[in-house]
Amino acid sequence: MTVYEYLKGKRYPGRIILAGTSRSHEAVLAYAIMGRSENSRNRIFVLEDGTLRTLPYDSAKVEDPSLIIYNAMRKYNDTTILTNGDQTDTIYDALSNGKQLEDALSCRTFEPDGPNYTPRISATLSEKDLSYTLSIIKRADDGSAERTIYRYQAKDSLVHVIHTYVDDGNPLQSFQGNPRPFLLEEDGIDEFSAALWNSLDEENRIALYVRIGGQERIVGKERENDRNS
Repeated sequence: MTVYEYLKGKRYPGRIILAGTSRSHEAVLAYAIMGRSENSRNRIFVLEDGTLRTLPYDSAKVEDPSLIIYNAMRKYNDTTILTNGDQTDTIYDALSNGKQLEDALSCRTFEPDGPNYTPRISATLSEKDLSYTLSIIKRADDGSAERTIYRYQAKDSLVHVIHTYVDDGNPLQSFQGNPRPFLLEEDGIDEFSAALWNSLDEENRIALYVRIGGQERIVGKERENDRNS
C-alpha cells in the first residue's frame, strides 16, 4: 500500500504529519490539516522566514482561535520542528534553553476539546543526518496524558506518517499504534504534493505544506475556491 492509498481510505484522519527521506537522500516533511466545522475550515498556511503558520482565511468568521491558529513549523539551529499546535513553540523554547524534546513534551497534554481530546502530534528533523522523531500526546483511558516518542534514522525512500484520528466519528478516536511506514518513490515536489493533496478527502481537506530538500510548496482549498469563483 502506498501512502496515497492509505490516506485515500480515510475520510477524516484529522491533522497529518509525514517525515522521512526521499529516494535522492533529501529530507521530506509534510503537514496537512483537515476540518469539519466552519471554524476549522477557515484556515490557510502562511510561510515566512522559515516559519509556517496557520492563519484565518476570513478573520470575520473566526469563532475560537485558541486551537486552530499557531506556529506549525519553526527552525532551531539545524532542527526543524513541525507540529499540529502551539507545542511548536514549547519545543522551540526547550531546545533554545539546552533542554530535550522529552522536557518540552512533559509539560504539555492533549488538547482540551472534549469529547475528542485531540492528540498533539509533533515531528523534529535534524538537518545534519536527517534523523527524525515523531511523537504523540493523547488521552489515556484513565484521563491522563500518554506521551510516546518514536525515533528514526534516515533511510532513503522511507517516510513515516502519524495523524490525530483513526478516522471520522463522533467522538473522534485518537490515532492508534505506531506511525505508519511507507516507501516513497517520487523525488519531484510538485508530483508528490499533488498526489498527497489528491489523496485527502475532498470535502474535509483544508491545507497542505510539503518540503523536499530545499524546496517548499503550499496547497490549499482556499486557492481552489478562488480559482473557481
